[in-house]
Amino acid sequence: MWITPEEVLLANALWVSERANPYFILQRRKGHGRGGGITGLLVGTLDVVLDSSARVAPYRILHQTGESQIFWNIACGTSRKEIMNTGDGFETNLLQTFSLVVQWTDVTQLDKNATLVFPESIRVSTRDTEHFFSMFLNINETFKLMEQLANIAMRQLLDNESFSADRSLPKPCKTLKNVSALKRDLDARAKNERYRALFRLTQDERLDGHTDCTLWTPFAKMHVVGQMFVSNNYICFASREEDLCQLIIPLREVTIVEKADSSSVLPSPLSISTKNKMTFLFANLKDRDFLVQRISDFLQRTPDRPCGLNTQSENPSPSTPPSLPPSPPVLGFGEMPQNQHYSPSLPTAKKGLLQIYQQDVPEELGPKVTREKMKEESWNIHFFEFGRGVCMYRTSKTRELVLNGIPESLRGELWLLFSGAQNEMATHPGYYGSLVEQAMGKCTLATEEIERDLHRSMPEHHAFQNEMGIAALRRVLTAYAYRNPSIGYCQAMNIVTSVLLLYCTEEEAFWLLVALCERMLPDYYNTRVVGALVDQGVFEELTRECLPLLYEHMQDLGVISTISLSWFLTLFLSVMPFDSAVLLVDCFFYEGIKVIFQVALAVLHANMDQLLSCSDEGEAMTILGRYLDNVVNKQTVSPPIPHLHALLTSGNNPPPEIDVFELIKASYEKFGSLRADVIEQMRFKQRLKVIQSLEDTAKRSV
Repeated sequence: MWITPEEVLLANALWVSERANPYFILQRRKGHGRGGGITGLLVGTLDVVLDSSARVAPYRILHQTGESQIFWNIACGTSRKEIMNTGDGFETNLLQTFSLVVQWTDVTQLDKNATLVFPESIRVSTRDTEHFFSMFLNINETFKLMEQLANIAMRQLLDNESFSADRSLPKPCKTLKNVSALKRDLDARAKNERYRALFRLTQDERLDGHTDCTLWTPFAKMHVVGQMFVSNNYICFASREEDLCQLIIPLREVTIVEKADSSSVLPSPLSISTKNKMTFLFANLKDRDFLVQRISDFLQRTPDRPCGLNTQSENPSPSTPPSLPPSPPVLGFGEMPQNQHYSPSLPTAKKGLLQIYQQDVPEELGPKVTREKMKEESWNIHFFEFGRGVCMYRTSKTRELVLNGIPESLRGELWLLFSGAQNEMATHPGYYGSLVEQAMGKCTLATEEIERDLHRSMPEHHAFQNEMGIAALRRVLTAYAYRNPSIGYCQAMNIVTSVLLLYCTEEEAFWLLVALCERMLPDYYNTRVVGALVDQGVFEELTRECLPLLYEHMQDLGVISTISLSWFLTLFLSVMPFDSAVLLVDCFFYEGIKVIFQVALAVLHANMDQLLSCSDEGEAMTILGRYLDNVVNKQTVSPPIPHLHALLTSGNNPPPEIDVFELIKASYEKFGSLRADVIEQMRFKQRLKVIQSLEDTAKRSV
């Protein structure tokens, strides 16, 4: 009969194997049946004298997975006949095994399934059929492992170079002794990815470990419970309660790490001081001595001088093209090029374009200027209480200030901080300048496309109606195309980059573009815009869950797939007035992609009645287009910038204006429960579908 699986460490002790295949073993206990010698006699005698409740059935079936050293007892019987008839025949159902090979390139869907026939199973859908796998010892672990392997396979299909360059992956040439080694490697990779996403760190950051602890928060005068994370370049903290407190301390900023005296009130405290005179007090650390030693080891490896001067490296950063050093020398280090394309003395190397082309504020905007000054003062108070720069405490108060709109004077600084671009720029001094010199003057498909789109990038803004703004945009886009040839240049990058240049210097805009393309919007701007197509699928799924009636109608019209691509690729910058859309960019750099999904859902919700009455796609597109054209920012201090799309769609009776702050507020009230981890899970499902669809299209076009 079948039994609940029991772990067996020593499969051959006191047992004789009678039948076996690579997965199942039929065993007879020594002392039963023929033969056995003196050992069998002793075991048989022992089984006879034991109490009936302690006796062991003389026959059993063991299951072994792969090359694992652990066996599982899955069935037992009092006779050979009984055990052979287990499950309608051990001989026919278990000893007769078969193998099934399904390539990841054929998989279109992977999910856990529950039916009457298979209460707990995993369904693997391919182009042609479906396979159901059941009877798992731990279905959740198995499914998680399959998801991780599928993600790796999808990455390989997308970009083989990126796949092989990821040093956190198990080496393909390595022979694993057992399955647990593969699982360990994949789990470590998943933890690294979650850690980097949580704190917006670069792809070469490797989590060394994490531990429970408390952090003293001077602004709240209390100890906050959470976890400390330690990696090769950072010490980070995240509170157990979401948004209560988050902290990022680059090791390059650390000056002192010391153990403070323990007490009953403050057990195992650890004090960390930084260059900007901030001190962070952690406590309740379980293994403080070991932790201090690990931090000390990493501090010793942190270079005293900028790593940008080091032009040789055995293992370049995965985020840096192999053809370039991880950090090219600072411009001016050695011989200067004769035909210089970029210099730190350029106006755009010192200021954002808005500062360069600052216009006098009309008198009627006086009250708005006062409100802008109040916002700046609120942020200055926040900096005083929570710190300023990369080591700032990030709390719910920070989010509140972001949602109220970042002042124009602080926008570039805070975008760099929240995106993580500040850290990359600080550790790669001179990289951008050197990259520009290497990239400019080369004629490629990317540079041709860049030249074609330069004058289409915010042509209504005065900063891009002259050569200075156009030249800065050309340098940033060309440098990035040279840095990352797998992406090169994609339409929509010009619109996003032109907005970055309004508030940032060229170098800052470049690193923000790196953060966008390589971390915050993965695979959005490659030649097939896979990331945007994936998020388009996620948006459809979210619409089905949150707005089911509207979803059915919109699917019939085919509208969702049409509208969402431009919304996501340009972060609403191409479909909404600039002064309004830039507030969504503020929220995006702080919250990530979830805020774009929230706002997109809020736009559909606000227009639900009109959309439900639409009879065709064109009518629905007009309704949404006119709505977005009239989303206004009544607090802006900048002179109004004509929105070309609005001029074309306004009509004789434009709809009423929608306050962008009210739209953002509504998106949080109605759809603020969206979580980043849920979005990632949905992205995984959609990524399988999108990539298989693209593969099928490519095969048909050959």
